[in-house]
Parts: sequence; C-alpha cells; structure tokens
Amino acid sequence: MGTDPQQVKNELRETLKSIPYGEVVEVEQELIAEGLPEEEVLQLCDVHGEVLDGSIDQSGSQTIPDGHPVDVFIHENKALNEVVEKTFGLLRSLDMVEEKDFKERVFLLQGCFNELMDVDKHYQRKEYLVFPYLEKHDITGPPKVMWGKHDEIRDHLKGCIEILRNEDLKKSDVEESLVLLFYPVLKELSDMVKKEEDILFPMAMDTLTEEDWWNIHQQTLEIGFTLYDPQTDWKPEGFEYMQGNGSEGKGLTTEGNLQLPSGSFNAQEIKAILNTVPVDMTFVDKNDKVKYFTQGSERIFTRSRSIINRDVRLCHPPGSVHIVEKILEDFKAGKEDKASFWIQMKDKFILIEYFALKDDNGDYLGTLEVSQNLTEARALEGERRILSYDK
Repeated sequence: MGTDPQQVKNELRETLKSIPYGEVVEVEQELIAEGLPEEEVLQLCDVHGEVLDGSIDQSGSQTIPDGHPVDVFIHENKALNEVVEKTFGLLRSLDMVEEKDFKERVFLLQGCFNELMDVDKHYQRKEYLVFPYLEKHDITGPPKVMWGKHDEIRDHLKGCIEILRNEDLKKSDVEESLVLLFYPVLKELSDMVKKEEDILFPMAMDTLTEEDWWNIHQQTLEIGFTLYDPQTDWKPEGFEYMQGNGSEGKGLTTEGNLQLPSGSFNAQEIKAILNTVPVDMTFVDKNDKVKYFTQGSERIFTRSRSIINRDVRLCHPPGSVHIVEKILEDFKAGKEDKASFWIQMKDKFILIEYFALKDDNGDYLGTLEVSQNLTEARALEGERRILSYDK
C-alpha cells in the first residue's frame, strides 16, 4: 500500500528482464485456458505491455526477407508510427491555435485520423490471414487477446472521427476529449506496434511454414495494405508455384480465359487493355471499398495499392467527402447514373466522371471513376484522314 507505481514497474522490469517472447505467449494461453475472462486478459495485456516494454528477448528470431508478409507489416507499422507522432504534435499544440485557425487544424486532424483508420486493413490481415495459421499450430491465446485490442482501437478511432466531423465542433470539445479519447487511442496504436514486433511477429516467423506464408501473401491483396505499397513481390526460395494459384483461376475457362458475352481474353490481355486506354479508372464496389485502379504510364491522379479495400470516403480530402457521399447515395438509390466534373490542372484540362455500375437486373454493383486529360482533344481542328503517327 502506498508504493509508487513507477517504482513497482521498474522493479518488475528488472525482475522480468529479457523475458523470452515464448513465455509471454504461454502465460496468455494459460490464463485463457484457466477461464479468465478475455476482458481481464485484455487489461493484463496493457499492464504487462507497459512493464515489459523493451525487455522481451527476440534473439533467435528469423531474418525477414524483403516483401515477406511480416516485412510488409513492419513497414506499415513505421508509417503508422509516423502518422501517430504527427497527430500527437497537432493535438499537443492545440492550445496555441487561435479560434480563427481552429477549422484548418480540424481538417488536418481529420486527415490524420482518416489515415490511422486505415490500420483496419493491417488488423484484418492479422485476423483473417495470420491468426488462422497460428491457431492451426495450437496458438490461440495471443490471437484472441490481440483481436480484442483491435476492436477497441477501431471503436476509439471511429469515436475520434465522429467528433472531428461535427460541423459545430468547438476547440473546447476537442480539448475535453484529449485525455479521455484522443491521446489514449494514439497510445493504443503505438502499443500494438510494440506487441506485434516484440511478440507476434517473432512467434509467427518461428511457427509458420514457408507454405503458410505463401498462402498468406497470395491473399494479402484481397484485403489491402495500410499506408504502404510494397516494392518487392516476395516468393519463397525453392517453393514450387502452381499456375493459376490464388484467385487467377476462379471463374475462368479451362484455357485460362475470361469468357464474356462479346468475347474473351486472358489476364495479361485484360491487364494490358485496361492500362493502355488513355484514361485513369478506379472501381469502388457496392460496399464503397476501392477494389481496383488502372496503372497506365501517364496517370492523372497518383494511386497506390495501399488504397485497395479502403473506404472511398477516406481517399478524399475532408472538404469534399460530402460530395462523394452524395454521389454514392444517389447512385445507390437509382436517382442518377453519372456525375461529371472538369478542372484545370496547370496547363491540363481534366474531365472527371463517375458512373453507376449495374448488373443485368439493374442492381447496383459499384461506382467507376474515369479521369482523362482532354487538353489535346480540345485543341483539335479540321480532320485527319491520312495516317500520321503522333510523336
């Protein structure tokens, strides 16, 4: 009684110095097996995370190849930490912001928390790709505990975004929520990075097989990346790759062609077609998630694969989100099928069009964004009937 909590933490840290990560895993497993409610395990997870910070022995863990799923997770963590630090800075200096500049600070914070919400894809890849393979190896404790923490973080991030979207938001409203919500969720995000890199990733690298990791890698793009676009396409050494592995063979003919009513083509051909037409296209599915974009040589708007499976609202500046929501609402309701905008980008005239996509029954499938540079087309005059290649 009356002992300084920091002193207790220091003594525990010294006593538990260099705990092998395997023992931390065993403790969580045993607590759950003995019937301790997961809520209490989550609380203990926070406590021992503070106590063991920097004290977990990771020696013996394997080298991680470039582009490996764990390498991608670590790069994403680095990007997340950068946004967390930026957000901390914006919040800490809030008291220095004058009321007339508050709205601009809110826009910056909205952008930061929209980026942080992208962690959902990072967590989903753990939950739906990594955790099932760990469970096949009888490791169930850490996945259960981490999934619970994921849900807490997601809920807290949504709470922050909801506050920042309030049109009548006052500076005092944010200041009152700093200690209760904003600061805690940023700490939760950085703490989860430590738990992953101190415990989860070394354990997973030591436990899962190359085939497990290859299967995880193959399915990763279906969920998407978080604030990072891998530069290396990893393949395990000495592993036999099956043609058509993954999603390539689904719904295709025996020859590997995609058969449509007006013809057919294979994956390479459709990729070349979509990347050659002189327009940028981005497909958003009926659940408002970005699913695909073309990769032509002269893009108008920069796209990264980190936007795959991201809510399309989070891909636009806060000031234009209401326009995106209006288009989606009208398309889904069947009120409109097309929305057009045109802008001047330096010396380029850009046409941006949105089209509602529907199936044969007229049911909404999603939205297609098409952008094209019409500068040269607007300057055309007369006719050209003789072959002449453009330089």
